[in-house]
Amino acid sequence: MKLVVRTGLAAVAAVAAAAAVVAPASTAVATENTRVAAGAHTVAANPKAIKPAAYNQARSILAGAGSRTAAKSHPVHGRDDVPVGHGTNLLAAARDEFRQADKGLPSKQKKSDMSMRHYDAIHGAAKTMGIDRW
Repeated sequence: MKLVVRTGLAAVAAVAAAAAVVAPASTAVATENTRVAAGAHTVAANPKAIKPAAYNQARSILAGAGSRTAAKSHPVHGRDDVPVGHGTNLLAAARDEFRQADKGLPSKQKKSDMSMRHYDAIHGAAKTMGIDRW
C-alpha cells in the first residue's frame, strides 16, 4: 500500500515539475500585440483605432447582408481614425440582428447561430477592420 502511495506522489511531483517547465516556455512565444489564452492558440489583439475607409467598407458589407443597424449608421468622414469600439459595437449589433433573423433556420444551415451568408458577412467585416474579438 505504501508503495502505491509513494509511486502516486512521485508521479504527481513529476507532472508538476514538467508543467512548471513547459508553462513559462509556452508563454514566451507571445509578442507585444498578442495574448495567450489557456488551452487556445495565440489571438491577435484588436487595433486601438480603425481607418475610416475600413469602417465604411465593413459597414457596407453588413448593410448589404441585411443589418438594419449598419444601414442606419452614418459613414465616417473627415476623421483620421475611428475608435475600435465603434467597429466592435457595429459587429455585435449586426451579429445579434442576424441571430434573431436566422432563429428559425434548421441547425444544419447555421454556423454560430446564423446563416452562412450572415456568418460570412460578419467575419468579412471584422477582417476588413482588423478586429478579432467583438
